[in-house]
Amino acid sequence: MNVVDSSGWIEYASDEENADFFERPINDRDNLLVPTVCIYEVFKRVLREFGEERALEVIGQMSLGEIVELDRQIAINAAQISTELKLAMADSIILATARLNNATLWTQDEHFKDLDGVKYIEKKYYPPLSYEHLPH
Repeated sequence: MNVVDSSGWIEYASDEENADFFERPINDRDNLLVPTVCIYEVFKRVLREFGEERALEVIGQMSLGEIVELDRQIAINAAQISTELKLAMADSIILATARLNNATLWTQDEHFKDLDGVKYIEKKYYPPLSYEHLPH
């Protein structure tokens, strides 16, 4: 089983540099778990950057996996993970969901980098273009 964290979905939806890394787990729908918190984070970000139509398309693709609702056990485990690893709430919920389902977490978020059960790729950042070097 696989869980792609929100940054992976956004990378894939935006066709950024690491999109290929996330393609296999996203397209393996029979083994794809999608935490509801990822739906929230991805919809919000894609809505803001690309508009509602694209956001709905991405959520439609996410919905082809098995949606995992936040339940009591995930919430408790996430709180423990958050306390132990000093992770934010959403990240803790995503990791708890993966762990409770014996799933691999696919991410480019550095704070997951060295954790068991995580497939990590470094996020590629490019400096903004400088207009100073463009011809006048």
